[in-house]
Amino acid sequence: MSKKKIKKTEVTKTSKSSIQLTKLKPTQGISFSFKYYQDDHSKFSCSEKEVIYWLTLLDRLKALSSFSAKELLVNRSSSLRCHPIKWTDTSESEFGLLNEEQLVDTPYQFSLSSNEHGRVHGFFIEEIFYIVWLDPDHRLYSARN
Repeated sequence: MSKKKIKKTEVTKTSKSSIQLTKLKPTQGISFSFKYYQDDHSKFSCSEKEVIYWLTLLDRLKALSSFSAKELLVNRSSSLRCHPIKWTDTSESEFGLLNEEQLVDTPYQFSLSSNEHGRVHGFFIEEIFYIVWLDPDHRLYSARN
């Protein structure tokens, strides 16, 4: 039985790969970041929340990710209720972030659903909403406690 010779493939170090780079389109809609998320805050910890809360949160974030920041801020849906936070009307005076005065132009909140599951508090930098607090029990505006 004769052996067939396999021709050696020549590869030069200067040859370019035929793999095409994927060109990503600019982000369409809001992105969410947990970079400044504070689950250790005494009022805004969610460690004891049921699965339905987390599913509702993810569903709301998914739905809002198709909005632009401007669309979210002008939306007057009664179930969304997105608006700036006026610290003087709340139980807090700020988020308490390092360099907050340079970081946060306007703090905002929006609701997860019309009557339950609370709110999400944070701020925008361009099309990214930075989530600082999850407030399932409506404690930011609850009689300034």
